[in-house]
Amino acid sequence: MDATGAHSHAARISTPYPMASFETPAHRCHHHSCGELHCCALRPPMVKFSKQFEGQLVPEWKEAFVDYWLLKKDIKKLQAAAGAEAAPLQSQFQAPVAASHWVMRLPFLNPHGHHKEHGAIQVHRKLASGGNHGAVAGEVYETEVLDTAGFAGAEAEEARAFFQRLDEQLNKVNQFYERKEGEFLERGECLRRQQQILVELKAAVTEARRRGGSSAAGSADPEDPSVSCSILHGDQSLRGITEQEHESQEKLADDATAKNTDEGEDHLPISEGLGDSGRIEKPREEAANKLRTFSGRAVTCQGRSVRINIPVTTPSRTVFAIRELLFDDMLSQSRKTGGNGGDGGEKLSINKKKVHQAEKMIRGALVELYKGLGYLKTYRSLNMLAFVKILKKFDKVTAKEVQTIYLKVVESSYFNSSDKAIRLTDDVEELFVRHFASGDKRKAMKYLKPNQKEESHATTFFIGLFTGGFVALFIGYCIMAHIAGMYTHQSNKVYMSTSYPVLSMFSLFFLHLFLYGCNIFMWRKTRINYAFIFEFAPTKELKYRDVFLICTTSMTIVVGVMFAHLTLIVKGYSSSTVQAVPGCLLLVFLLVLVCPFKIIYRSSRYRFLIVIRNIILTPFYKVVMVDFFMADQLCSQVPLLRTLEYLACYYITSSYKTQDYGYCTRVKHFRDLAYAVSFLPYYWRAMQCARRWFDEGDINHIVNLGKYVSAMLAAGTKVAYENDNSAGWLSLVVIVSSVATIYQLYWDFVKDWGLLQFNSKNPWLRNDLILKQKYIYFISMGLNLLLRLAWLQTVIHPNIGSLDSRVTLFFLAALEVIRRGLWNFYRLENEHLNNAGKFRAVKVVPLPFHEVEED
Repeated sequence: MDATGAHSHAARISTPYPMASFETPAHRCHHHSCGELHCCALRPPMVKFSKQFEGQLVPEWKEAFVDYWLLKKDIKKLQAAAGAEAAPLQSQFQAPVAASHWVMRLPFLNPHGHHKEHGAIQVHRKLASGGNHGAVAGEVYETEVLDTAGFAGAEAEEARAFFQRLDEQLNKVNQFYERKEGEFLERGECLRRQQQILVELKAAVTEARRRGGSSAAGSADPEDPSVSCSILHGDQSLRGITEQEHESQEKLADDATAKNTDEGEDHLPISEGLGDSGRIEKPREEAANKLRTFSGRAVTCQGRSVRINIPVTTPSRTVFAIRELLFDDMLSQSRKTGGNGGDGGEKLSINKKKVHQAEKMIRGALVELYKGLGYLKTYRSLNMLAFVKILKKFDKVTAKEVQTIYLKVVESSYFNSSDKAIRLTDDVEELFVRHFASGDKRKAMKYLKPNQKEESHATTFFIGLFTGGFVALFIGYCIMAHIAGMYTHQSNKVYMSTSYPVLSMFSLFFLHLFLYGCNIFMWRKTRINYAFIFEFAPTKELKYRDVFLICTTSMTIVVGVMFAHLTLIVKGYSSSTVQAVPGCLLLVFLLVLVCPFKIIYRSSRYRFLIVIRNIILTPFYKVVMVDFFMADQLCSQVPLLRTLEYLACYYITSSYKTQDYGYCTRVKHFRDLAYAVSFLPYYWRAMQCARRWFDEGDINHIVNLGKYVSAMLAAGTKVAYENDNSAGWLSLVVIVSSVATIYQLYWDFVKDWGLLQFNSKNPWLRNDLILKQKYIYFISMGLNLLLRLAWLQTVIHPNIGSLDSRVTLFFLAALEVIRRGLWNFYRLENEHLNNAGKFRAVKVVPLPFHEVEED
């Protein structure tokens, strides 16, 4: 196959990532709405292929792609060696420079117009040691540079080194492709069996509904008839089942990544799932974690013995699991006291609700499998294109014709010749269309290939427009506040106690949101797959421009309203209506947040509310990455939460009518509520750690829980010191806060950021770094250290000139928000590198049904 054929082979590249248009030497490629790249022959490239290649590859699989940059370095070494060999010859012939360049291009053709070099290399296929997966699977390639190639001296050595490196890359690509293909094929077969069981159970439930659900045993809801199934009594305890599935999942992951995972790397998984439907027969342990799955008992239904495992992710499932646990204990006790009286006569109802939950899980698993197959197709096409480009460079530098020879080998290699993944893609698509889209392929493609939300230039325009409006209004507000003498020790006490908190609260919130937008920008720029880590839907996630637009628009409105309100105050208007303006502004934003209409980013607003709900009800909801990430953000927004509690008290109790701004601080239960609000974020975060330890059994979560307990103790001592400024409480504040700070810094640097690894190739950092400038990491650690010491303001009581103390506290709160924005980037960088170390680019969705072999 020649280079043109190779280009045509790579002319259609499927990729699930949003990508800009790019060009190759013979093609211009654009991103189609279906998620594929289509290329057509056009003018020469405008961007280097290496940058295009880096921008299109799957980030989590980067180490498994062809190392194009390393091969380019080998080409440069070869070119330098060839120049050194040619220098003595050039000194003998006084040919013009232009002629020498012309001669370098001529060896491609002889006087008769045919290729001059045909036997430069010879590629050998060998069976890899230990390769027992068949002839193709166990093959490796070794290239021999023949003596007839015309290389001499250092040039010959560099040529051999280049082809040795090229062989290593080809073998690496083949092995990774085969391993991932095998995983996807196994997952596909497992999902096929899952779908068969689901179809049988749905048919049974439908039949029960047709006959009348009232006769179904064990059905609590007469409108939701259940299928009666026999419980298999063996030693299939829920704890044992859970442990088997967890061990089976770990075994599959370890087998897939044994050569690529650093043993010393600390990793906290962002998702759980089952990669295998098989069972590992091991002794069962005590039922300490029976609540981890919902309806985990084995049943026999329609002639098939299956086990239904629905993860405990919601409060209702948690309550049901507790009820199941109590029932199992009572059943176990009755068996002990009654001997062998049980013959398996108990019944388990499988109603429509459980079947629907199982159907949802299988649908999600199919979507993730389809996405993974799309990544594998991208992996195949991009690597083929990389081989074409690097061989073309070699031919250009050496004036040898080896591209055709080696590309034939690449074409016939496993990653390019296997069609199993392509056929599996078609099968998954057909299965999804038939069972989850009612035969409507267009509907199915909305799930399997969701269209990326296109970015509009209008968004950028309005960002600039509202930024200008915000700056102008803010300058006007500052001038007016200065003229009125606000924000000083002699300022209007009513205004500073009632209106200023509204402005400071909005400022802290949108500063945090703005920094999140900056995080998104940097994550995209550095190819950190934050959407996968947070499990965002590709059609609903906020882009950084959307975040900036929300910030600029909202702050323009807030500053504009507060400017108008301050103008009325300065002019002497102090009626209850004027005092209610800041409260009305807050109410409007809260109404927009919960607005049910499909306007103003409804999907993102509701996603935010769902995450907040999950945090508040933490022990009852399964904790995922986005939940504890948001809870960490709340830990940095304690001043905002306390301000929100105060404002709610001020306006709900109608204190604004009498301008009694001290009422909410005088009444004991409101004052106690304000202190409780200071503890809530740390409590929620601690409960999340407890729930994650319960689900995963990782002791690191208990250690992390201790960090938040120390933060609560530090917050408690500060509150006590505010009420009693004695030397004893001051000493306790310093001691407890210092211990908590050291605890937090250790966890920030070592666990959350993965830094301070003494044996890494980057001293005091870690082996893999996304940012090329190492000093940035040290600067960030220093800033994090300084900003973690903000609690010292409790002891020092700093004042900036004549500014009101509340303004000083606002600046300190803003510094903590800035620290959290800095923390966010490195936290996701570490999580992304953990995923890349395990080549985890798709989420593994747990499967509901597991067949049980009867004794």
